[in-house]
Amino acid sequence: MDNSSGVGVLDKAVLVLNALEAGPASLAQLVQATGLARPTAHRLAVALEHHRIVSRDTQGRFVLGPRLSELSTAAGEDRLLAVAGPVLIHLRDLTGESAQLYRRQGDERVCVAAAERASGLRDTVPVGSALPMTAGSAAQILLAWEEPDRLHRGLRGAKFTAATLASVRRRGWAHSVGEREQGVASVSAPIRGAGGKVIAAVSVSGPIERLTRTPGRMHAAPVLAAAERITEAMRRAN
Repeated sequence: MDNSSGVGVLDKAVLVLNALEAGPASLAQLVQATGLARPTAHRLAVALEHHRIVSRDTQGRFVLGPRLSELSTAAGEDRLLAVAGPVLIHLRDLTGESAQLYRRQGDERVCVAAAERASGLRDTVPVGSALPMTAGSAAQILLAWEEPDRLHRGLRGAKFTAATLASVRRRGWAHSVGEREQGVASVSAPIRGAGGKVIAAVSVSGPIERLTRTPGRMHAAPVLAAAERITEAMRRAN
């Protein structure tokens, strides 16, 4: 099969990247793996290094660079949003409450997608809003499965405790009542990526008058089901 795109320099650059997929390579090993002339292989590898697509290890060998991880993360984010959109709409329709998707960014959680109620209290969170990691059921979810040292750092100043997070891990979902904002309750569950790592939280939120002071009793099951649907769809996409 002809793997040529008709753009010679690009095809040769892809040869270099394909060779590095197998692991670190010296220039001589790159030449052998790609069949490129030594000056061409060197020129391409150095140019790719300039753009952080290729890097060097401690022995000076060429390796795949950090830019590829960044692009992969961005692609995963796009995939997550594409997968989550219809699930959030279904969750909103099922529960009658606004549904959101949160991702952690440093010491904040960001609402990256939402399906709002058509009417009534629209107090939820606009897409793009950054909220603290110290309050709310989504914050509990995004912290509960962290490494112990990061988890304990995250509890500083939090409105929930280590015991709260232990309960979250045990039952697989979180709820909060007036924790982040007075009069508002929410229920959240984890979305998992590669290796089971929690990569996002799916939530429903609304006034305590509707969700009551035990919102998990009403909405834990549909929120968990939504999180599992998104997790499974992400797994199939990888």
